[in-house]
Amino acid sequence: MGKLSQDQRVPVGGSERDMTIGVVGVRVGHWTDSVGETGCTVLMLPDGSTASCEVRGGAPASRELDALAPDKVVSSVDAIVLTGGSAFGLAAADGVMRYLEERGRGVPTPGGKVPIVPTLALFDLCAGDSAARPTAEHGYTAAAASLGEQVLHGRVGAGAGAYVAHWRGPRRRPGGIGYAEQRLGDVVVGALCVVNAFGDIDDGAASVSLEAVEQLEQLREFAGARTHTTIGAVVTNARLTKVGCRIVAQGAHDGLARALTPPHTRFDGDGFIAAATGEVESDVDTVRLMALASVTEAIRSVAR
Repeated sequence: MGKLSQDQRVPVGGSERDMTIGVVGVRVGHWTDSVGETGCTVLMLPDGSTASCEVRGGAPASRELDALAPDKVVSSVDAIVLTGGSAFGLAAADGVMRYLEERGRGVPTPGGKVPIVPTLALFDLCAGDSAARPTAEHGYTAAAASLGEQVLHGRVGAGAGAYVAHWRGPRRRPGGIGYAEQRLGDVVVGALCVVNAFGDIDDGAASVSLEAVEQLEQLREFAGARTHTTIGAVVTNARLTKVGCRIVAQGAHDGLARALTPPHTRFDGDGFIAAATGEVESDVDTVRLMALASVTEAIRSVAR
């Protein structure tokens, strides 16, 4: 096992772009509506990938997460969708399923293969045009785009309508997508986060203060608008069971709690899906800690 290191990123036009995600076989594609301020992001996974999830926010919008529970029989997933459009945007997964079906991916059944595409959505309906929402066609487009340039930072895809510091009202700031990666020997853990947070991005210099608690109390009426949510995916080349992936998803939320103040409010739908491609043996606690570090850095990278 070698030294733990962060990914290397190159700034391009005010955002950061990575050539690829370090987990072999994982590809990212986006569909972006920069005028309507919405979009969707697809992470295509290699055959045989295992996944689970954890949602800690109080107002989630999701699809196919029940299949990821450790006691359910589905043993593999084909792609992960992160989308804007709130619950409307979950329709993007239909297009991803069609894209995968055309390529023979999915769980074998007597009626043909059924692609498994767990999906998380954030609320961006008040960001631009409330009628602009990702559809099945947009999901298909994002899936196809995974074969092209790998854009892992910026206001693209599901991050096109994302903002942070919603609790500051008109002083909110642009959010978006951030990515960070940790390596330890042959083990790679990457986190792609869409940051649309009610609270502030915390650089680690400040602790939760009484001022923050008082601000949260004063803005409860505003917060009820539920115009937030940070979602993400953690991918690793480690060999993990569904139980192990659930543990890694829990570690992802620990990273979110370090990077956002306040995290996991009743009006956020904060959720993470963790997927493992099974290439390298590793201890689950090691992967969980690497996930924590990756998510923390990915979220903080959005502020930069």
